[in-house]
Amino acid sequence: MNSAAYRLVILFLALVFMLAGCGGGGGGGGGGGGGGGTGTAPASETFTIGGTLTGLASGSLIALRNNGANDLTLSADGPFTFAPVFATGAPYDVTIATLPANQPCTSTYGAGTVSDTNVTNVNVFCGLLARGGFFPAGNLATARNTHTATLLPNGKVLVAGGSIGTTALSSAELYDPATNSWSAAASLATARNAHTATLLPNGKVLVAGGFNGVFLSSAELYDPAANSWSPAGSLATARNTHTATLLPNGKVLVAGGNNGVFLSSAELYDPVTNSWSPAGSLAAARNAHTATLLPNGKVLVAGGFNGASPLLSVELYDPVTNGWSPAGSLAAARQEHTATLLLNGKVLVAGGFNNASPLLSVELYDPVTNGWSPAGSLATGRWLHTATRLPNGKVLVAGGFDTATLSSAELYDPASGTWTAVGSLATRRQEHTATLLPNGKVLVAGGLINGGSSLLSAELFDPASSGWSSAASLVTARNAHTATLLPNGKVLVAGGSGGTAALSSAELYDPVTNSWSAAGSLATARNAHTATLLPNGKVLVAGGSGGTAALSSAELYDPATNSWSAAGSLATARNAHTATLLPNGKVLVAGGSGGTVALSSAELYDPATNSWSAAASLAAARNAHTATLLPNGKVLVAGGSGGTVALSSAELYDPATNSWSAAASLAAARNAHTATLLPNGKVLVAGGSIGTTALSSAELYDPATNSWSAAASLAAARNAHTATLLPTGKVLVAGGTSGTAALSSAELYDPATNSWGAAASLAAARHAHTATLLRNGKVLAGAGSGAVSLSSAELYW
Repeated sequence: MNSAAYRLVILFLALVFMLAGCGGGGGGGGGGGGGGGTGTAPASETFTIGGTLTGLASGSLIALRNNGANDLTLSADGPFTFAPVFATGAPYDVTIATLPANQPCTSTYGAGTVSDTNVTNVNVFCGLLARGGFFPAGNLATARNTHTATLLPNGKVLVAGGSIGTTALSSAELYDPATNSWSAAASLATARNAHTATLLPNGKVLVAGGFNGVFLSSAELYDPAANSWSPAGSLATARNTHTATLLPNGKVLVAGGNNGVFLSSAELYDPVTNSWSPAGSLAAARNAHTATLLPNGKVLVAGGFNGASPLLSVELYDPVTNGWSPAGSLAAARQEHTATLLLNGKVLVAGGFNNASPLLSVELYDPVTNGWSPAGSLATGRWLHTATRLPNGKVLVAGGFDTATLSSAELYDPASGTWTAVGSLATRRQEHTATLLPNGKVLVAGGLINGGSSLLSAELFDPASSGWSSAASLVTARNAHTATLLPNGKVLVAGGSGGTAALSSAELYDPVTNSWSAAGSLATARNAHTATLLPNGKVLVAGGSGGTAALSSAELYDPATNSWSAAGSLATARNAHTATLLPNGKVLVAGGSGGTVALSSAELYDPATNSWSAAASLAAARNAHTATLLPNGKVLVAGGSGGTVALSSAELYDPATNSWSAAASLAAARNAHTATLLPNGKVLVAGGSIGTTALSSAELYDPATNSWSAAASLAAARNAHTATLLPTGKVLVAGGTSGTAALSSAELYDPATNSWGAAASLAAARHAHTATLLRNGKVLAGAGSGAVSLSSAELYW
């Protein structure tokens, strides 16, 4: 395996063919290896062309075309069939006529010749949505506004209560970012809107107060583990449009609000005793205000409405004294504004309403000076909007109300103190919720559109970003290991070298908890091996080196039991080889080194029989090469080392005929490079080395013409690096070695412009590491070698 992006493409193809039953006819250039068709020949001896669509975003359309005509427009995932029928021997060529907005799509097995069965294995895959805009996120089961949305420790979002029209709701729903779908949660005991919801340190959610025709003093606790609600005592004072703030001591401060009169009272909830007690009273009665926990542990309450007019006043609550003190005054009185804690510790207050019109003005509170300063202006005056601090420190302001409900959105950059427009919401909305998800996206849900209609729809904002953050360290330092993304979202790291000794240990990384745990150990210590995710969810580890000798043994990891079992033996011991999951479910292992000699032999592993058989041999013996599964089902093997000499030759393996044929040669001989399948079907080969010299050159292979063309060169020559296809369609190249030293630099390749741009650097220089694209869109770069073997890991987002 030569990149996490390559493994992701392999994973997709494995799952698609498992679901599609490996059906279909198809010979010629695009068929074969699919395992036989499932259709039955009609009496007229004519056959249909079809397949399966996977990954299309909700609300999107894609148009397919067969033989340059017969367009077929699809709006949802699932099987598809073109209307025209074809006789045996007729050619077919399915292409993508119109792409969906903001999604890359590719197809496999799209061309061939009709055999004596219906063609069912034309598969179309649409990748992750491009970043920098709003995209559909399914629909809530119930339209609602003035509800709450709370990010749970398991990564799901709990949406609770709210109203539809004048009716308060007791229903609750869960959004799962992993599946981009909604499911029912247990209902509240009491219907309510304009309440608060606070995630407690114990993982439960406290919902307090609100309104359902009467003002409410009741409170409830949601337990995600049991999907149930239980009583949480009652507030001393019924209230809605109040604020609730989790304090550093674990208690919750509820302040102000309205119950027919405007309130200055405040209360504290203690999760340990499940009870309420008085807190000091605000100096000014207020509702529709904001409350922000500052880094010093105090709570900043700003603005709001006192029944007569919006407020300029601001107050600070001190948990130590359980009292309030003044915190200067806003320049503009405002209510129903937003307040966002910035990474620099200041608070950004934006928009709102001042009894005359929505506000454009923005202000910054500085806890050091206890004073306010201007922070530019919004492009659009707005209130009843949301503001969300993104992982990159910028603030996303979305929707709200001006003279009508808004769809526009803006970004505030604290570094420059400026505002810029970003893509608009698909649906105008106010009184909605916005939740920052663990993957860096923002879930906008429900709300109200002027005219009084509550909304079912939800949207995701995906910001463009480029940075690294530390991930938890592996238990064991290692390099020349493998990393495999499992169906459950965890990453299996196996084997490698801990210096001079091969390792048998394995570990699991959990992105949800950012932690590592032990996986069962391999039966045989090994490095420079391969790991392949099979359609049944198991991982095949094959070959490698045990230290002084190449290995022929193979093992299977079963995530269900966290254990390893034997997987037969290769006919030839090998390391530095490649392993490719074919569309028929078998694994092609090719080339490598048998010690000091490069190998030309190849073998096939069949999961159905847990056995190995010979495959046709490569024309050229090679190791440290790359192998890429192309959209037409063939495998491109490129470059590598023939012993002491780097190779420029390339070959194509056809599973249908179990044969190799020459592919056009690379412009530059290279080994220890990377090869990445791009969304446009081309293959990007980058870097590598020739002799002891690291390379900066890159090339593009076009399967349609069987030719290579120059790609822009890397800024830094490197080999033993990683290359990862990102959801944006760009390729992240990270680390490696210049030949004399490990590198920390990283670069991004943009296929649209055929150019490279700088990406943020790794915290640790590393080569012979792994890079894995996680389901949340982040990239986990783990271990590797610097001056010594590394246990550190990093996340790119």
